Amino acid sequence: MKKQQPISQRKLLGVAGLGWLFDAMDVGILSFIIAALHVEWNLSPGEMKWIGSVNSIGMAAGAFMFGLLADRIGRKKVFIITLLFFSIGSGISAFATSLSAFLILRFFIGMGLGGELPVASTLVSEAVAPEKRGRVIVLLESFWAVGWLAAAVISYFVIPSYGWQTALLLTALSAFYALYLRTGLPDSPKYESLQPQKKSVWDNVKSVWSGQYLRPTVMLSVVWFCVVFSYYGMFLWLPSVMLMKGFSMIESFEYVLLMTLAQLPGYFSAAWLIEKAGRKSILVIYLLGTAGSAFFFGTADSLALLLTAGMLLSFFNLGAWGVLYAYTPEQYPTSIRATGSGTTAACGRIGGIFGPLLVGTLAAQHVSFSVIFTVFCIAILIAVASILIMGKETKQTELAE
Repeated sequence: MKKQQPISQRKLLGVAGLGWLFDAMDVGILSFIIAALHVEWNLSPGEMKWIGSVNSIGMAAGAFMFGLLADRIGRKKVFIITLLFFSIGSGISAFATSLSAFLILRFFIGMGLGGELPVASTLVSEAVAPEKRGRVIVLLESFWAVGWLAAAVISYFVIPSYGWQTALLLTALSAFYALYLRTGLPDSPKYESLQPQKKSVWDNVKSVWSGQYLRPTVMLSVVWFCVVFSYYGMFLWLPSVMLMKGFSMIESFEYVLLMTLAQLPGYFSAAWLIEKAGRKSILVIYLLGTAGSAFFFGTADSLALLLTAGMLLSFFNLGAWGVLYAYTPEQYPTSIRATGSGTTAACGRIGGIFGPLLVGTLAAQHVSFSVIFTVFCIAILIAVASILIMGKETKQTELAE
């Protein structure tokens, strides 16, 4: 097999980051589309909740399946497949005329979304020096904020005037980028060095859940579940929550755009701190900030408090995501790294199923948002406890072979 030329760190970050950006843009636009479909299709909160949850069911399946596949056929191939999955699916979903058809397509789109993230973070983590790895992974995750900002801008300017279908077609353009990746991206050098030693899929799954890897797998599964449960419960519903609080659609989109801007400093501060203070302590601090912000957002009774709490929520929550993506692949050796990252991310995606369902169910029963967001606050505190009890520091350590 012909050996591929190595890629520069900056180019690798850009290539993987743009894939991450398209992923975020699709998820971000979905939160605005849910609000638009609420108006156009006259959806009830009970129907709205299934859009986000079916997307997360697909993400759980994709994270697990594509994580296993990446340890068998390589990170690059799976990265490209997942990009095509959600890009083409998004384009087709623009022509959906019923909720049932839209939900079926969101499942397949979710598979691509869920598979792309752990595979991309694994690929980048294996190609970067230990002293820079954490910072680069958090910067990779910062492309998520850019994608969300693009989603918010597209939603604000496009959906009210041209419809949600046009917004979805714009996200489908990322399929062209996926094709470009076929010639522009080498696979992980660590993965290629293990080609003759690859184990079966079943052996990889057993390894992740046994022996020395059982403790980090349990810890990461709990953390991912709680973080994704709260994130998708809160952020997929942000535009709809603003609508339910009496703001117009354009006002809601504008305020969520302002909140989204706070994600970028959240990522950049975490990227600066992660190699100085370590993964474990920064993750705990940012999660505690997320818990406090969620509580105050739920209890806010004025626009100023809503915007302040919402911006702090974006700052701390997305900074924590960046650290968690850096922390996860470092727990496993190369032979099962994508399997471990995909498996624990899949546990998180299960949380993403229940978060939107919880909000929709409680909102339909007229439960106050202060109670709903307190539930998310408690979930984040459970994640913090799991890290403090079972987590280990992996700052600047060599990745195990």
